[in-house]
Amino acid sequence: MTKVSFTVNGQAVALSLDTRTTLLDALREHLQLTGSKKGCDHGQCGACTVMVNGRRINSCLSLAVMHEGNEVTTIEGLGSPESMHPMQDAFVRHDGYQCGYCTPGQICSSVAILEEIKAGIPSHVSADLNAQPRVTPEEIRERMSGNICRCGAYSNIVDAITEVAGRQA
Repeated sequence: MTKVSFTVNGQAVALSLDTRTTLLDALREHLQLTGSKKGCDHGQCGACTVMVNGRRINSCLSLAVMHEGNEVTTIEGLGSPESMHPMQDAFVRHDGYQCGYCTPGQICSSVAILEEIKAGIPSHVSADLNAQPRVTPEEIRERMSGNICRCGAYSNIVDAITEVAGRQA
């Protein structure tokens, strides 16, 4: 067991954990933040995506002890049913959630990819690595490719992200 302290959704947290505990299990089992889902537990589906220091990660692949002092944001930290984050609201309006299992990871990734684009971080479909990336359907699909939706709501998800990006521009 080891102690680890980090901030989750704006709240300071101190836990005593087995060093093998993933960030996902720390969130779900120790903090009862069950929005992030354990889909494949191999980093292939994206259902466990959270943001650490503003960057998206697959929390099933990351040990909690690696995040000492970090700022972790989960779907619960983005908004609530009474006060939804703009991305949550857009997912609802565009029916980008279908069964809902992948939705928390999809939304966390969506919020993070818009920040990546704003920061000028290129993707694999960026034609010019020195140019500012733009929000295009191709760019969104490439950046969201690590988040799988078995219901196939991809076009609705792209529409939701595009809408939010348009409001931020």
